Amino acid sequence: MLVTVLTAALAVPLAGPAGAAPAPSVSAAADASGFQGVNWAMPGDNFTEGPVVPEGLKESDGYNTVKAKAGRIYSEFERTAKANTVRLPINTHSVPGTKWGKAYAGAIDAATAKGFKVILSYWEDDAASGGKIEDMDAFNEMWDAVVDKYGSNSRVYFEPMNEPHGYSGSDWADVAADWMADRPDVPKNRIVVSGTGYNSDVTSLCADDRLNGTHLSLHLYAFQFGEKTYADWIDEFESRIGDCGKRTVLDEFGAPMDDGRNYNDSSSDDNFVRYLRAAADTARAHDMGAVYWPALGGKHSQRPDHDWYSLYALEGSGTDLTLRVRNASGIDRLNHAWGR
Repeated sequence: MLVTVLTAALAVPLAGPAGAAPAPSVSAAADASGFQGVNWAMPGDNFTEGPVVPEGLKESDGYNTVKAKAGRIYSEFERTAKANTVRLPINTHSVPGTKWGKAYAGAIDAATAKGFKVILSYWEDDAASGGKIEDMDAFNEMWDAVVDKYGSNSRVYFEPMNEPHGYSGSDWADVAADWMADRPDVPKNRIVVSGTGYNSDVTSLCADDRLNGTHLSLHLYAFQFGEKTYADWIDEFESRIGDCGKRTVLDEFGAPMDDGRNYNDSSSDDNFVRYLRAAADTARAHDMGAVYWPALGGKHSQRPDHDWYSLYALEGSGTDLTLRVRNASGIDRLNHAWGR
């Protein structure tokens, strides 16, 4: 359940969709604190060799149906959590020019029309494997199509690759720098560069002058480690962001939401509670962006029909969709991370 974030915009304003915000200045500094949102993922996770279809959508849906469904879901994200950002997966089967990409555009357009920021992150498909791009031509064609369509919309951000764990840190920095060099009109503050490995550390990327002005993305989960105290979790987060919190988006973090844990209990001896509280406190203390994994969709490894980390249960049918919050204290921690 790992993914990355990208942004595209042109230095010279381009004609864009009606109501699209103007492209920001190339020189604008990267400030991640405004990313306050959630991931909307495909059931079973976003790694697929076909179209990536987030929960609640159907591959047979057309543009207008996708846009209507997405609009209802974003309204629920906003109503229940006051979110302003959604992170969406893309792959080579889900971008402009593909059949599903034409319909999926409705999910992006519904978000930006609502004033949401959208992080488009590339998940491995048949152009990549083992955390490494294998078909660079397909990868570049995908991103060129995405930038061409959304480059003029300042609310759309681009994450070149989610969890590039097949590369060494220096090799991944080279790939990210090449991505930027190939698209020089994309403002750096609309690019989200994944941390090294499984997005697990941003410090070396933060020190790379070629990536100055970009956002960085971090992923960190409790399941990757043994039990830790709250203080140890704080130290773990701190060690992976260094002095780069202000430009970093914690765009994947999560914990079980369907079994009644109280994430507001500061004295809890539950490891997941200590972890999530530390994640929220770190994000707040460093003015980081925070985008929870997942709101909808994700792995079904612990439960047969949903990701036990998911914040919401999807209810309703057709375009008449609503969301039921699985754990209100999880929403509280998310709002705390956002400085509220």
